[in-house]
Amino acid sequence: MTLVNDATRVASAPPQNPAPPSGSYRIVKARYPGRTAGTVFAALVIAFVLHSVLANPRWGWDVFAEWFFAEPVLLGLGRTLLLTVLGAFFGFTLGTALALARVSGSPLLAALSWTFTWLFRSIPLIVLLLILNNLGYLYETVALGVPFTGISFFSYQTTQLITPFAAAIIGLTLNQAAFTSEIIRGGLLSVDQGQLEAAAALGLPRSRQAFRIVLPQAMRAIVPPAFNDIIGLAKGTSNAYILALPELFYTIQIIYRRNLEVIPLLMVATVWYLVLLSVLSAVQYFIERHYARGAVRNPPPPVIRTLVGWLGRLRFVPDGLPLAAATPATLAAPAPRRRRASGEEARRGGQVTIHNVSKSFGALKVLDRVHLTLRPGSVTVILGQSGSGKSTLLRSINHLEPIDAGHIAVDGRFIGYRQEGDALHELKERDIRKRRADVGMVFQTFNLFPHLTVLENIVEAPVAVRRLDRVAAVELARDLLARVGLADKENAYPRQLSGGQQQRVAIARALAMQPKVLLFDEPTSALDPELVNEVLDVIKELARSGVTLVIVTHEVGFAREVADEVVFMERGQILEQGPPAGVLDAPSHPRTREFLAKVL
Repeated sequence: MTLVNDATRVASAPPQNPAPPSGSYRIVKARYPGRTAGTVFAALVIAFVLHSVLANPRWGWDVFAEWFFAEPVLLGLGRTLLLTVLGAFFGFTLGTALALARVSGSPLLAALSWTFTWLFRSIPLIVLLLILNNLGYLYETVALGVPFTGISFFSYQTTQLITPFAAAIIGLTLNQAAFTSEIIRGGLLSVDQGQLEAAAALGLPRSRQAFRIVLPQAMRAIVPPAFNDIIGLAKGTSNAYILALPELFYTIQIIYRRNLEVIPLLMVATVWYLVLLSVLSAVQYFIERHYARGAVRNPPPPVIRTLVGWLGRLRFVPDGLPLAAATPATLAAPAPRRRRASGEEARRGGQVTIHNVSKSFGALKVLDRVHLTLRPGSVTVILGQSGSGKSTLLRSINHLEPIDAGHIAVDGRFIGYRQEGDALHELKERDIRKRRADVGMVFQTFNLFPHLTVLENIVEAPVAVRRLDRVAAVELARDLLARVGLADKENAYPRQLSGGQQQRVAIARALAMQPKVLLFDEPTSALDPELVNEVLDVIKELARSGVTLVIVTHEVGFAREVADEVVFMERGQILEQGPPAGVLDAPSHPRTREFLAKVL
């Protein structure tokens, strides 16, 4: 008998679970019995329904096949499509005008829009169609002329002008517009106010704000209910049968009253409605996908790309190139530094003169006779507790916040007014936007346009406002992105960036306008502590560029390092101002000392 110790026994015994060689692991997926049972149940239900429908001869599928492509049915289908298209087009056109009237500054227009919506949402469609079809009983003629004068340019018999088809179009339009106006109004109200302020701060024209910034974002909220309404309209055209208008449903009724094959003919109408609404649903999917750009961090790939990937077993990188064409070098290499675009160098900083400025919100006085002069190319930091008027003063410089008294000028030029003698006349919005282009602004919450890529965010204003050639604007944008350390992020959407990266993009966007003055409204307050330094480093670099900087911040250490002048505000007034060494290290006002004692 041979004796072995415990250590020898353990060493010589074969392992219970020997580790497989590298690369030979077997993957066992998790099992979900509930999911499997649900799948089986769903398959049984589908099989039961299909068997019930296809095996029952009373459904009359031979009659269905006979009439599905029959000429009367196709003509009725065509008329249904025409009613749907015209009703949707005119309904959405009128609904858009009503929505804009509802949110306009005119009380009378808003009241008229509300009344229209209230009235035509209340009247059932079938009742409205009957009223319009019998309008000739109320008005024998329809005339165009000068009201209250008896002068008429032309006149028609109402019964000749408003045919059943015209009555159907008018009725569907009025009914559709009433619901559409609320859908569009809701979409417009869903766009964050900061987006409007960011567009205004860049000086974008009102029309470009509406169609490039507001509407694309509003469409995400508008499209689902709008298509739901269009689908309801397509089905609602069947109400036109009351006018004896031979659309799809009325045509089907005529046929089954003659041959008494009710169910097969109703199935013809049902399947055609299914086809029509399936097409609308597919269109809705692609429109939603188009307007969802930038809304999610990782959007699903396009359907066609997914199908190609399944069929060809191809994998794609984010820019759409096959993986085989994207080598590690091309994926990892930073974008090359591009030659600086013509005119990209920052302008000389502008002098900001703030003279006895006052501003109130109702009974609350936010700014009280503020007087301040900022030298060209200087860096001014404004400190103070929340509610002291810092941000309002900053927003007043570029006229995002109109003032009640006093004036503000950049290099002797007023932003929101023109001078005539000793009077200041408020400018129209389009003129304010032109002058505002010299004063850039970086917001506390970034206010990047989420539906535009990083590059598009920066290029938008130089092209639209400065009229810079797009090629030069793209070159300028890429150079600015390289300067803020984001050269590899030009095709990313804001939601795909960290907070610090978004703020650096916002700085690049403001710099692309080549402003004389650059305003920062607490640029680090919305950031995590770890991201603050990367933004402050960019601002420090800007402090040496010659642009006049005005910064509202609570970062006292940063103010001490970069500021030429520190301003302390309290209750809308400037209590103390001077160089950092004086205001921060030896403040003369007791309120300044109290504030610094709490934040240092």
